[in-house]
Amino acid sequence: MPWEYLALFLIGIIVGFINTMAGGGSLITLPVLIFMGLPSSVANGTNRIGILFSSFSAHYGFKSKGINTFPFSIYLGISALLGSLIGAKIAISVEDDIFNKILSVIIIVVSILILFKPKNKLNFNSEKKSTKEIVISCIVFFFIGIYGGFVNAGIGLVVMLFLSYFNKMNLVKVNATKSIIILIYTAAAFLIFLYNDLVNFPYGISIALGTLYGGWKASVISVERGEGIIKVFMIISLIIISVKLWFF
Repeated sequence: MPWEYLALFLIGIIVGFINTMAGGGSLITLPVLIFMGLPSSVANGTNRIGILFSSFSAHYGFKSKGINTFPFSIYLGISALLGSLIGAKIAISVEDDIFNKILSVIIIVVSILILFKPKNKLNFNSEKKSTKEIVISCIVFFFIGIYGGFVNAGIGLVVMLFLSYFNKMNLVKVNATKSIIILIYTAAAFLIFLYNDLVNFPYGISIALGTLYGGWKASVISVERGEGIIKVFMIISLIIISVKLWFF
């Protein structure tokens, strides 16, 4: 029905904004797609379309503002890509009812995780990107990629916490790096779902078109207004997720 596509488009705008500013948008879209009747495995694959669109638009927005995190983001993106292939393979083999139970636990865990938002007052010169730290980061992001390939929900928060606390990046650069990493590994995971015919394109495109605008707008705002607005959206993400947990 037409209203379904309009609703998904509007949800996509909100999710694109949240994904770029704080992460956790998939905690909204995955349950919505499942509630709209898609099998969990199809909802998981369909959700990747919106993630791809929002990550690309966010990257474009950061790039247009002169925020460059190459080649560091590429190193981490490739590591995450390798892990995501494993995670996606696991995801397509899990039965829907089991996946739903796993997702409900993830929502609770990520909701708690949001409380530990980075309190980062470091400048660009204090970033930690020595060879040793890059190697450690790549290893960590391989395992983050496994999780991202499996479900992706809340992955942005995990990435933000690691890059902030371990690599000592400020939150604007963290979000710019995050957009590249997620774009790279999600493309690989999406191909796994697509190959196994687990993607609903009409629903996925409806969400994706919304995330294009939401992701781009959020990236511009985060650069222009700095870290404070990002932290506000982390709190908003927590409120949205908490409401979902309470009523569903």
